[in-house]
Amino acid sequence: MNEQLVRRLLDELSGFDISVTQHQAELLVSYLDLVIQKNKVVNLTRITNPEEAVTLHLVDSLLPLAVPGVQLDKKASLLDMGTGAGFPGVPLAVVSGAQALLVDSVRKKTDAVNEFVAELRLSSIQTCHARLEELAREIPQSMDMVIARAVAQTNVLLEYATPFLRTNGILVVEKGRPDDEELRIAQRAATTCGMKLVSRETFELPQELGHREVLVYQRVAKPRIGLPRKVGLAKNKPLGL
Repeated sequence: MNEQLVRRLLDELSGFDISVTQHQAELLVSYLDLVIQKNKVVNLTRITNPEEAVTLHLVDSLLPLAVPGVQLDKKASLLDMGTGAGFPGVPLAVVSGAQALLVDSVRKKTDAVNEFVAELRLSSIQTCHARLEELAREIPQSMDMVIARAVAQTNVLLEYATPFLRTNGILVVEKGRPDDEELRIAQRAATTCGMKLVSRETFELPQELGHREVLVYQRVAKPRIGLPRKVGLAKNKPLGL
């Protein structure tokens, strides 16, 4: 166990008033080490420096917990859209105990995450290799929270997330610097999807590693169109344009 990385994680999270236990911090650093080692044979992440990865993967994944109104606990259900190497879903599940489903359309990524989760015995986490539109038909309105970290434009993420969410469930989107045009298009898409922007918070990552914005949308009404649409339409004919 790299105690220096654990201390760095605890210190950086405390700056955002995000509370984690020593054991949770050690689990997350162990997970990060598995990702970095596996990345030597399977391309999972471009961030391979362990110190930077603590900030850019672990702290960044947990930033939504610093947003007022974003609450996760053992009773909550969480969906991570486009999980990649397991971020932000794994850190959020480890810290909150939420029942998490981590989805990606690339099988080698979900296979790797599944391997890490099994090795660390993270029983509240499941992985799924699937397209979001197809999965939404299987488990509609089953999630309290859906999260996505910069995997697509916000209007596209709104469309993907809506059919998974229960009434009053939330979509949390982590972005770098979304421009005004992206946010305007997202607002129109949100109206179509029965979603409402309820929070927009900005953060500066430690060590000058970047600016982050966390957008929180809540499902407040029925969508005005049938969702999910056919596979590919969200990207090829996105809402809000």
